[in-house]
Amino acid sequence: MTSLATRLGGLIAILALAAMPMAPASAQSDPVIAKVNGTDVKQSDLDAAETELAGQLPPMAPDAKRDYLVTYVADMLLVAKAAEDRKLADTDDFKRKLANARTKILMEALLTAEAKAAVTEEAMRKVYDEATKQMADEEEVSARHILVETEDEAKKILSDLKKGGDFNAIAKDKSKDPGSKENGGDLGFFGKEQMVPEFAEAAYKLNKGQLSEPVKSQFGWHIIRVDDKRKKQAPEFDKVKDQIQTFVQRRAQAEMITKLRESAKIERLDAKPDAKPGDKPADPARK
Repeated sequence: MTSLATRLGGLIAILALAAMPMAPASAQSDPVIAKVNGTDVKQSDLDAAETELAGQLPPMAPDAKRDYLVTYVADMLLVAKAAEDRKLADTDDFKRKLANARTKILMEALLTAEAKAAVTEEAMRKVYDEATKQMADEEEVSARHILVETEDEAKKILSDLKKGGDFNAIAKDKSKDPGSKENGGDLGFFGKEQMVPEFAEAAYKLNKGQLSEPVKSQFGWHIIRVDDKRKKQAPEFDKVKDQIQTFVQRRAQAEMITKLRESAKIERLDAKPDAKPGDKPADPARK
């Protein structure tokens, strides 16, 4: 499923453009704010301009922002009219760009419609149930660790612990891990994929209450103690609902595009006659 979403590439990124406000149904809800040579500038025009300029507008008071947007839209209308007067709309370059813009807007409209239709309570619950079923067989470990720089330090700490040393106290005193030392080295519950491989492998082999031998990772040397083990806990549906919705939307869009590709006849006319599918292009730096 992830690979399908990945194949959308840049298509998904432009969906943000499709979020531009729709024109209101009545003049009362879409008042005329200004006129430019007789052309109405409505509130919906300002809303669309604000969306287009998202991230580019500096912080300003509401009235100042409205003045800025009115000027921005007015300038667009004036420049566009001047371009029409110069017959730029009749050039091949303009017609090509207009056709591309139409294609892009149609694509955005269909992708948005497909995403909207895909998001149902049933579809999201199904994704959630499938994901939680996969998690049912996964195990989580609750462990503490003491991180030091050398193997000799780790061996000394292990010896002290085996003689009855207090793990929490030694962690607070000796551990180099700032994220856990004040909590006695406590890392809480974690999945295997959340830790570096060497650490995870050692922790998952330990039984509850057991200490590890010194374990080397990219961070240094660890002494690990497992405090508990349990089946992985699934997050509540409401806490992951937004992520599930995004997944369902992108999956639907990706599947639609894949079907369109499979039923389409796409011909490449730039390939060399002797080129074979999968051939890599020649390296221009080589003779």
